[in-house]
Amino acid sequence: MELPEVSSPPFDFKEGALLLVNKPLDWTSFDVVNKIRFSIRRLYGQKKFKVGHAGTLDPKATGLLVICTGKWTKRLEQLQGLPKTYTGTIKLGATTPSYDLETEETEIFSIDHLDEASVRAGLEKLTGDLKQVPPMFSAIKVDGQPLYKKARKGKVVEIKPRPVHIAEFSASRIALPEVDFKVDCSKGTYIRSLAYDLGKILNSGGYLTALCRETIGPFRLEDAWEVADLVKHINALERINPA
Repeated sequence: MELPEVSSPPFDFKEGALLLVNKPLDWTSFDVVNKIRFSIRRLYGQKKFKVGHAGTLDPKATGLLVICTGKWTKRLEQLQGLPKTYTGTIKLGATTPSYDLETEETEIFSIDHLDEASVRAGLEKLTGDLKQVPPMFSAIKVDGQPLYKKARKGKVVEIKPRPVHIAEFSASRIALPEVDFKVDCSKGTYIRSLAYDLGKILNSGGYLTALCRETIGPFRLEDAWEVADLVKHINALERINPA
């Protein structure tokens, strides 16, 4: 099935629009969707309006969200299956329960045995077809409840590994304990788990300190709206009387 093209003004939100948006740090993906939905509802004078996104980003991540409105929300499943590209930073020498900055460091490790060559070798081991265990702090549901809710209560749940494909996992800068990286991966990949697994391979521990989604299939972050700019544009449109 052919992918829909990115929509340009003037938007027909009812018929369907595909919007690229840059998710701000510490916002949830739902926060972004809700902000845009509220403005569109005001535009059309409707209490309900379909708006959804393809692929959730963690609150501590920034970057590309593909958002569909109206009839195009039926295409979200197709868009969710697209490969993705991320850039970010991993800190070696420590771990956190959430595998990122959402929780405090709980274990500290020596990194005296590491150098650039060993780090690059570790990255290489995490490419290709992998079986990945998602983090406990994730939205995956077990017995009808998201894992992160169980994790915050201190509960440990056995999580089955999931198949993912990592086309590229490379370092653009290694300044220990920090590693700046790029990942090209399949849908369903948890970059936080890649950071944790790299630390495990290197016997040093590791967690994610920064993450940005750069692409989803052919869609690019550089073409995305900032949330405030998009909302301002929608709010400036002439109010449409509901049919």
